[in-house]
Amino acid sequence: MNLRDLEYLVALQELKHFRKAAEKCFVSQPTLSGQIRKLEDELDVILIERTSRKVLFTPAGDQIAEQARTVLLESKSIKEIAKSYASPTAGAIHIGLIPTVAPYLLPQIVPTMKQEFPDLDMFLHESQTHELLKQLDEGDLDCLLLAYLPGMEKYGHIDLYDEPLELIVPSSHRWCGRNEVELADLNGERVLMLEDGHCLRDQAMDYCFTAGAEEDQSFKATSLETLRHMISADAGVTLLPSLAIPRSRFTEGVEYIKFKSPEPIRRIVLLYRKGSVRRPCFNDIAQVINKRISAVLAR
Repeated sequence: MNLRDLEYLVALQELKHFRKAAEKCFVSQPTLSGQIRKLEDELDVILIERTSRKVLFTPAGDQIAEQARTVLLESKSIKEIAKSYASPTAGAIHIGLIPTVAPYLLPQIVPTMKQEFPDLDMFLHESQTHELLKQLDEGDLDCLLLAYLPGMEKYGHIDLYDEPLELIVPSSHRWCGRNEVELADLNGERVLMLEDGHCLRDQAMDYCFTAGAEEDQSFKATSLETLRHMISADAGVTLLPSLAIPRSRFTEGVEYIKFKSPEPIRRIVLLYRKGSVRRPCFNDIAQVINKRISAVLAR
């Protein structure tokens, strides 16, 4: 038995498909299938019921695959411990980001991080919060850059920055020309929101509902850019995070209005598994991000 065989088994349990599991492991399907059979012979137990339609794991197969996942995580930790002592900011690091952060944060920080950490190979993965947390738990990602939410207490985190939310309205709106509005002014307004699964949706809804606003149920956006275009088409109002607003504060057909204090915010953090030996690397990354984004938000 070797770690590679365990990787095959874990991939097959996750995907329930030999071809897809083989592609994930970068081997041929016969190779993966043969190694699984070899593992069964070595352990003297049937791991998988092979049918023409689907892959069914036996109870023994499920339990062994779960233990294999733990073994692979521990093996990775051993390598990370050695790496952290040799050079904290060297080697590969897999970072997950949510869609309402990635396109606006990355252009600001990637050039600086490449300059500060020339020996660090960054692999960036964009997905919604629930999927990123799953990948973090399974060891596929080293850390996440996302909005901190209740329920994340089991993870370690480093605060990066507090990002204000601003109101975006169509150019024909009665509030155009105002420098500021109060959150309470949203009372009675119909607000466009992102679709389910985006943490920004939940945060924006909390602020809007507290103010007495209502969600426009006729449309739910897949991205902030879709929301922006809908507002320019006079479809309603919405809230956007500050980094998603152009530095010129101009987009044809819309206006951006700040909220009076206390303004709605979301806290962006670097999230990691508690006990991760890469904490020194995370600290260095967080320091660079905080310095860079603090300067951007101050402008």
